[in-house]
Amino acid sequence: MSDPVSSIRNLGPAFEQACARAGIHSAKELRDLGADATYTRLLQAGTKAHFIGYYVLVMGLQGRPWNDCKGDEKKALRHRFDAIKASVSTVPQNRMISDLDAIGVRVAPKDLKPV
Repeated sequence: MSDPVSSIRNLGPAFEQACARAGIHSAKELRDLGADATYTRLLQAGTKAHFIGYYVLVMGLQGRPWNDCKGDEKKALRHRFDAIKASVSTVPQNRMISDLDAIGVRVAPKDLKPV
């Protein structure tokens, strides 16, 4: 059995649950993906973007305390975070809505009849 995501330094149960929603179920999977790909998948799965969450992940994968990130290193991580956030589109969510509309799962307001 693989080590859980929460076995990585700085990452607790809430982060582990977010990873599970993104299809990441073990520390090994997370390490293999790396911080940027993991965070991208978290955002695509609906996790709200938060810079501290990103750099906590980066520091944890390096085996460092979460608050060890400072100065130029923190600025560089901020640029990476901003790029990841910008790359994640809401198109899949909009596509899902249009797919649901196409099969009639959602009802348009104009189609509602008074009872």
